[in-house]
Amino acid sequence: MFHKEGHSLIILFFIVITTDVIMLEMLIDDQSYLKLILQTFSLILFVFILWFFRNPKRNILKNPEIILSPADGKVVLIEEVDELEFFNEKKVKVSIFLSPLDIHVNRYPVSGKVLYSKYHKGKYLVAWHPKSSDKNERSTVVIENKKFGKIMYRQIAGAVARRVVNYAKVDSIVEQGDDSGFIKFGSRVDIFLSKDCKLKVNVGDKVKGGISVIA
Repeated sequence: MFHKEGHSLIILFFIVITTDVIMLEMLIDDQSYLKLILQTFSLILFVFILWFFRNPKRNILKNPEIILSPADGKVVLIEEVDELEFFNEKKVKVSIFLSPLDIHVNRYPVSGKVLYSKYHKGKYLVAWHPKSSDKNERSTVVIENKKFGKIMYRQIAGAVARRVVNYAKVDSIVEQGDDSGFIKFGSRVDIFLSKDCKLKVNVGDKVKGGISVIA
């Protein structure tokens, strides 16, 4: 199963690579290693595109007592920061880095009402750079939840990722674990929590969106 954000790109690559393979068959001698190398590279590229946009079905158990991970990836940073875009107060930031091999579907960490959803143009620093959270292209979303209050998460484009897709609309009611967006290629997701939340992850942990408990 492939994510809808990849459908047009998958079709485009299928057409281009099929044409490439056929043209190489017609133009290059049957015994040429160059033809084999080029065709193999084309097929590997197509398999990578399919792999990147995979969207396996997950049995997500909604639980109002926990905050789920908004993305697959590796926890690379946990720190207390001054959050100045919405809260204007100190929050605990948990940063999750998504490599190009991770599933890039983003998910709502909690259920509730979307209070804030804003896209920011920006730079394309590598996603693990400390300033990428505030300087890179990004989308910021705040959800009001009955138990945890206001929870913020931020999708951040990286040096490779050049498009952030955000589905959250202000005033909409969202469900924990449902698709909240997609980031194309390597990227990062930050989630901002109250200081009194009990964290269930540590730096270096691998997490799965909609499955792993963050707090």
